Amino acid sequence: MANHKSALKRARQNEIRRMRNKATKTRVKSATKDVRQAADASAEDAVGVLNTAKSAIDKAAKKGVIHKNTAARKVSRLSQLVNAATK
Repeated sequence: MANHKSALKRARQNEIRRMRNKATKTRVKSATKDVRQAADASAEDAVGVLNTAKSAIDKAAKKGVIHKNTAARKVSRLSQLVNAATK
């Protein structure tokens, strides 16, 4: 554990950021799972769920929680899945 005042503060800040990033990543994973389930169930609902997932993924990339290319890859793969389900 840190001993200096500044190191203690840095440890507190890191913990807060870690929890915030974890929540954002969990939100992305849940949205991704929802899209996959919606694509299996009904194609019409999948489009709306996909838009929600895109929003969550883009926000995570904007905050720097995930890399922008990772976000683009996730959105692309989900879009392919929904497009295949609607055909």
